Amino acid sequence: MTTAPAPAPARSSREVYRDAVAKLLPDEPRLVVLDSDTGLFGGVDFGSAADRYLNLGIAEHTLMGAAAGLAREGRIPLVNTMAAFASSRAVEAVKIDIAMGNLPVLIAATHSGVSAGHLGPTHHALEDLAVMRALPHMTVVVPGDAAGTEELLRQALALDGPVYLRLGRGATPDLPAGPPLRLGKAQQLRTGTDITLAACGPYPVLAALEAADLLEGEGITANVLHLHTVKPLDTSALLSSLGVGDTVITVEEHWRSGGFGSAVAEALSAVRPVRVHRMALPDEFVPVAGSQRYLIERGGISARTIAEQARKSVESHRGGTR
Repeated sequence: MTTAPAPAPARSSREVYRDAVAKLLPDEPRLVVLDSDTGLFGGVDFGSAADRYLNLGIAEHTLMGAAAGLAREGRIPLVNTMAAFASSRAVEAVKIDIAMGNLPVLIAATHSGVSAGHLGPTHHALEDLAVMRALPHMTVVVPGDAAGTEELLRQALALDGPVYLRLGRGATPDLPAGPPLRLGKAQQLRTGTDITLAACGPYPVLAALEAADLLEGEGITANVLHLHTVKPLDTSALLSSLGVGDTVITVEEHWRSGGFGSAVAEALSAVRPVRVHRMALPDEFVPVAGSQRYLIERGGISARTIAEQARKSVESHRGGTR
């Protein structure tokens, strides 16, 4: 009797990023890793490229300035820090030194959203999508799982301008297989005709998929789009996915103001009258500590709440109770 192999343990996007960088660095002499004492690369052997790993310490503003200088000299810097610090403490340098010059700097921002939920609101990053997508030239990428992180990283490194790569802290489940990952192009993970669920980030995408399963049992079919690229946004995929109800429900791990849902609403309102229901964390500081999934669900993001909002939207279009 043959025993089936045990499934591979779930991995975090930051771990996959770290291992991918360790493989890429020796083969690409232009790459330089700039760290802010994150500990992410502790024990990593970069081999012959060890001199291109520089730990500048907890000095995020300086980190961004140094990355800009290296980029102007033909290097491709990978900047490593926490998302809360990249989008707040260091954002002036990101804006003036990196984005203004349209420089090829990749900012790998870990502990995004509430993935550092145990550390409290000082380490939550629930404003970073709003901040980064507002900057001219900035590409904003949010891998949906560890499996997609390496591919999106490789594609992002081929771009000419700055990139904000939003990574989590802990392991998250892999998403189901979908179309090949292409930067700037949405992945359609479910097909339906009644409503569109557009999600960004690991747990929001998983919750949207679970909600689609719940709705299917009630005779409601949903498109589920995984939009791993927040900027530039795949507006064409959103438009082509709209069902008869012309309603999109966005799901994200971010404050409601200015994030992924706002990006979708802005893009669609310019080309077509569409109802957009934004499901995100309330615009308030999270007052408790807890795991990432717990804090997301505490903020009202779950398969049940998404399905409930979808049901209301479909019933409204069909003439049922609102």
